[in-house]
Amino acid sequence: MQIIIVGCGNVGATLTEQLSKEGHNITVIDTDAQRAESVANRFDVMGVVGNGASFNVQNEAGIEDADLLIAVTTSDELNLLCCLIARKTGGCNTVARVRNPIYNREIAYIKEELGLSMVINPEYAAASEIARLLKFPSAIKVDTFAKGRVELLQCKIGEGSVLSGQPLTYISSGLHCDVLICSVERGEEVYIPSGNFTLREKDVITVVASSKKANEFFRKIGMATNRIKNCMIIGGGETTYYLAKQLLPMGIGIKIIEQNKERCDELSDLLPQAMVIHGDGTERNLLYEEGLLQAHSFVSWTSLDEENIMLSLFAQSVSKAKTITKVHRIDYDEIIDKLDLGSVLYPKNITAEYILQYVRAMQNSIGSNVETLYRLIDGKAEALEFRVRERSELVGVPLKELELKENVLIACISRRGVIITPGGQDTIEVGDTVAVVTTNQGFHDLRDILK
Repeated sequence: MQIIIVGCGNVGATLTEQLSKEGHNITVIDTDAQRAESVANRFDVMGVVGNGASFNVQNEAGIEDADLLIAVTTSDELNLLCCLIARKTGGCNTVARVRNPIYNREIAYIKEELGLSMVINPEYAAASEIARLLKFPSAIKVDTFAKGRVELLQCKIGEGSVLSGQPLTYISSGLHCDVLICSVERGEEVYIPSGNFTLREKDVITVVASSKKANEFFRKIGMATNRIKNCMIIGGGETTYYLAKQLLPMGIGIKIIEQNKERCDELSDLLPQAMVIHGDGTERNLLYEEGLLQAHSFVSWTSLDEENIMLSLFAQSVSKAKTITKVHRIDYDEIIDKLDLGSVLYPKNITAEYILQYVRAMQNSIGSNVETLYRLIDGKAEALEFRVRERSELVGVPLKELELKENVLIACISRRGVIITPGGQDTIEVGDTVAVVTTNQGFHDLRDILK
């Protein structure tokens, strides 16, 4: 597809990298000549310098032949204007990043009136991911399939775990748990395991299960399943606001520490049920005074990566809190992984993931298109959910008779609200949603899993 990306910041660069890898023709636009040139040279794409909302600049970028324009500049209004002009000029699909909470309440109206294909709010998306993580404290990362009925959970096998040294068949034969291990990260290697695969300490496993069955599995292997009762958040930005709005109705106590007095006053008005503290969240004595030692969860969400990392390491050293750390730069992800920070979230990756999901779905609007897409283990594996819309060579055939590509696993089938953990005799039917985990890249249709 011909795709134009307006904005060469973190999200724009991440999208350019991934979409160009998938074989799309990309043109990037940015007012900063150095930034546009840098992204264009790094990923071998076309770069245009100028204002992405300009008719002439969009023409230069080839808007008339474009299939999609993605606007991810730092300005909501500019993103919306870029999309509006692209719709009027080229008639292409458009995606806008919109961050302001004022617009968040009007997303449906904005989409309809401006003819946008998709609107993504990065802060709201990040808050939703944090909320999912707090639902399963033992998990490093949590995603969902089948409209939230199926959980995709990553966790690390600890020292002395009952799973260490056991084959995957032990989960059903020994623990009597109806869950599926769909990927294993061991050092630099990623495996899509078979039943005789043996687990080891320090493996990072991805588990597919319903919420109830996932809780039972964690309990049986000795991992915490206790409900989070309170959350301490350092930093009072928009993500914190959205997170508090999601957690407060669940009965979770919220304590926010924010340096800016005006922002504290705003949050106090917006979140009357939360406790908002005006102070420096990096001060050890303040953290002690506000109850860090008793905290069930600790979210370090300031604008500085180094600050967030140090805060989480400190919280882990003095408490049993579930830690969630915000990191913008992924240049040092290998070092960060070795620090064992618990859950580390990269906001730009969350935004890019949502947009990639939409792009994959666009490529095949009939047959069986991508409903959900998650990039696992630093992009080394993907979990995709397809909806089967019409009959094909996959439909009605027992799974054991399908000739699947290497490193592909059918993780679950959702049929009219019933979740099926797939066995050899199960079949895929029209109307099902099917979750697939693979180390292959670029699947657009369920038929892509076949040899």
